[in-house]
Formats: sequence, structure tokens, C-alpha cells
Amino acid sequence: MQTEQNKTQPKKTILFLCPHHAAKSVLAEAYFNRAGLSEFQAVSAGTEPDEAVMPSVATMLGEDGIDVSNHRPRRVTAEELHRAAKIISMGCTAEALGVDVSRIEIWSDVPPVSQDPHGAQQAILAHIEQLIQEL
Repeated sequence: MQTEQNKTQPKKTILFLCPHHAAKSVLAEAYFNRAGLSEFQAVSAGTEPDEAVMPSVATMLGEDGIDVSNHRPRRVTAEELHRAAKIISMGCTAEALGVDVSRIEIWSDVPPVSQDPHGAQQAILAHIEQLIQEL
């Protein structure tokens, strides 16, 4: 049961980043939000956004009951970087983002979705599970 205090406090943002915002960050946002944590909400973005989500990502998420057909890759904003409770990067550098490296958690073991979609999915799911336990 939610208290009045929980209803009025905005959710803390977990910001997932990958350069093109077309694969890894989309997967991470979708799987994190599917967990339904009451205090947190994930968003995702990139530094050099593509035109669309990778078709293999849309298919993979669709098979898990998550529809990203209306998701459009976009560039991360300075405000999002400033307000995020946690920044998780899968390929974006602190220098490219203009933030202190200490504010970014790097998931460097996630393979490129274009080369290993299932491996990327499994690595992201494992990281999401660990992240949820830490929160």
C-alpha cells in the first residue's frame, strides 16, 4: 500500500545510455521498467541516435511481451544527466557526456547486439537483476 509521501515523490531515474540508442539502452530500459520498482523508473538515450530501434531488438522485446514499436532513438540531454539518480553506460564515455566519470557505471561486458543479440540480452538481464538487488 502506498503512503501519501510515496504518491507525491517523483520516481528516481535510472538513465541507460548507448551511443545509438537503438539496441542496448532500449533493452535495459525495457527490462528494468518491466520489474516495476515503485521508487525507480528507467529512461534511455544516446549520444549519436540512429533513426530507429534495431529490428532484432524490437522482435526480441516483442517476444517478451514488450512493445517498442513507437520508441524513437533520441539524444541524451544535459538535464537528464544532471537529474539521474544513476547513469549506466554501454559505450558512451564520460568525456562524450560531459560528466564526471565517477557518476557513470560502465557495463562493458555487453556484446554488440548486431553480433550477438542473445548474448547482449542475457548480459543486460543479469546486470538488471544485480542492479535491482543493489537498489
